[in-house]
Amino acid sequence: MYRRMWKFAFIWSFVFVMFMCASPMAFEAQAQEGSASTPGGSIQAPGSAPAQGSPGLPSNLQNIQNILQNAAPAQEAPAVQPGETTAPQEETPAEAPTQAPVEVGEQMTPEAFSALSDDQLDQLFLNTPASRVMRMLPRFGTSFFRQAPSTFAPVTAVPVGPDYVIGPGDEIRISIWGMIEGQWSVTVDRDGNLNLPQAGVIGAAGLTFAQLQEAIKKEYSRYYTNFDLNVTMGRLRTILVYVVGNARRPGAYTVSSLATLVNALLVSGGPSNTGSMRNIEVRRNGKVITTFDMYDMLLKGDTTNDIRLMPGDVIFIGEVGPLVGVVGNVKRPGLYEIKERVKLGDLINMAGGLTGQSFKGRVQIMRVEDRRYLTLVEGDLDTLGADFMQKFAVQDGDIVRLFPVARSTSTIRITGPVATPGQYAIEPGITRLSEVISRAGGLSYMASNQAEITRVTVTQQGPVTQHLLVDLEKAMKGDPKNDIPLEMNDYIFVRAVPEWDLYATVTISGEVKYPGTYTIKKGETLSDLIERAGGYTSRAFLPGAIFTRESVRISQQQSINEMVQRLERELYTASAAGTASSLTSEDAKLVEMETQQKRRMLDVLRQTRATGRVVIRLEDPPTLLKKTPYDLVLEEGDRLHIPREAQTVNVAGNVLNPSSFVYEPYTTYEYYIQKAGGYGTNADRGKVYILKADGSAVRVGHLKKPSYLERGDTIIVPEKIQVASDLRRTNDIVDIIYKTAISAAVVVDALDND
Repeated sequence: MYRRMWKFAFIWSFVFVMFMCASPMAFEAQAQEGSASTPGGSIQAPGSAPAQGSPGLPSNLQNIQNILQNAAPAQEAPAVQPGETTAPQEETPAEAPTQAPVEVGEQMTPEAFSALSDDQLDQLFLNTPASRVMRMLPRFGTSFFRQAPSTFAPVTAVPVGPDYVIGPGDEIRISIWGMIEGQWSVTVDRDGNLNLPQAGVIGAAGLTFAQLQEAIKKEYSRYYTNFDLNVTMGRLRTILVYVVGNARRPGAYTVSSLATLVNALLVSGGPSNTGSMRNIEVRRNGKVITTFDMYDMLLKGDTTNDIRLMPGDVIFIGEVGPLVGVVGNVKRPGLYEIKERVKLGDLINMAGGLTGQSFKGRVQIMRVEDRRYLTLVEGDLDTLGADFMQKFAVQDGDIVRLFPVARSTSTIRITGPVATPGQYAIEPGITRLSEVISRAGGLSYMASNQAEITRVTVTQQGPVTQHLLVDLEKAMKGDPKNDIPLEMNDYIFVRAVPEWDLYATVTISGEVKYPGTYTIKKGETLSDLIERAGGYTSRAFLPGAIFTRESVRISQQQSINEMVQRLERELYTASAAGTASSLTSEDAKLVEMETQQKRRMLDVLRQTRATGRVVIRLEDPPTLLKKTPYDLVLEEGDRLHIPREAQTVNVAGNVLNPSSFVYEPYTTYEYYIQKAGGYGTNADRGKVYILKADGSAVRVGHLKKPSYLERGDTIIVPEKIQVASDLRRTNDIVDIIYKTAISAAVVVDALDND
């Protein structure tokens, strides 16, 4: 948890970055004075530094070195593909959706039909002939056959049940060991026989798989003793079946011997528009052996009559029966095939029942008169009663339409300290302020006695806004002056008690006696928190303390995002200018390499997340902190982490062996660079800087002589890079942000090692 919290911590150099962004001239002045860091910020010595993710690199420096390597310049500029561009692309604004008229044509998909509005349904029934309406309604069950496979390839290595009937073409695999050993694959011949290796011939066709296993074991037992036997099925035979009648694609089909009736229907595309879903026969040797109803499977999951097919079976799809439609607010609107006279209630249940948005106050039953639909019955489901639902029988061609609950245009909104703030309709029982508050669950304990009602009245001269202040205590008692009647679009804001805050929490972790999350009162400071946590432990490393604040994090992240966007624009502008100007081939290649490098650096920056670190200096004992400007007043969400005393000094960048070394008193940065193998061949010795444990940074050229390193310091050795003049300013910006990312990685390493 805390590692994620500190993952991209920022040091004081971030403030420096923000200042430089606000003053572009400062960058130019910095470059002229020679104080800008090496452009590009790459710190990898060619052929010397370990590769990213190298197992030889200490884990506490891996994050830092990864950032350095990601920023390293490309060795060769990649060729730009024809038509490639880095210019920002403008987005075309999407047009506002409009309600299209219903296209009168072929059958609609269930999804398209369910999306029709009430107005579109009205248009459909009023302006379209009844016969065409019936063709357009989606038939229940047709979506099951959508995108069905065109054939079934022979099935291999599929486990079969003991009741599987063996036939010519089935492959049998036999494994035997003991007195006799062997593994064979044999196939049932066209006469139905199976020739067993090192045994005799047995009749296999017509036996079940379980019977075949016994027959094979019995045959081998005639010749051998003391053996074990395993019999499995190999490649299964295929069979030829016929799908005829009102099929979408009638014909002869080769299917697996394991195929069932439904498999064959899927192959043939299912019933056609004139085919029945509920009257499908399987005929074998001239006799009907089963009749299948697809609705049993689709509505109940019942596959009792979905029998396994045999060679030569004929699947006959009969004519479609009576069709009735159910549209509107049911769960499965569409066209349903009925076997006999179906009652209205049963039909609605067949369509999945009413949706949660259904309005029981209105149902229509439409019947064809003079080739168009006219309303036969219209009423209230509750008024019509259960008796009507169970007695009224729909007929072929009828359409039952259920309507949604009408949306109320008279609504109000209530916000603030109430149990369930939100939007409510003005309806009987909810017309006054007290009634709305009660519907919203009542006032919470942090609510004040005042509420403000914002009311907008539309006049011929334009909208007029009023702000009405009411006394909630009087309103809840029914006082007519305060419990006022509400109007459409009123906005009620219940005020909270001034400066109400139940409690604020802060977190302290690391080397204190009682780490944890503490509640604070208004005005408590950092020293108060440390004292409440019992003070420091003997291992506390005060210079490495990390303090973060959420409000600072938000501000930092916004600034870094703006800087990245600005850098992207400048990078594009500089690249375009360099391309348009007359450059030598070497200069052009250098410009392209630098451009690619900065793009990689931008990728690193886009992943950087500020955590709001504020540089502080703690004192021991904590009471001494009260006399310093670092005794900050605490805010909600503040976090303080005090690491244990550091034992190392880190060296990263363009040295032969980036690593961590045991801290030795009275040693300089040159001492640790020599321990790291010395400078790399491309190191910029004049730009070396040290990141201190407290988050500050200092150039080695600014150190007083002699200057000894301290525990937890990190030495950064940048790489020297030649820079094209057109991109120098952009490169300075990248280098500064890049150092910020490295600083964050140093903090991560400190936390990881704590």
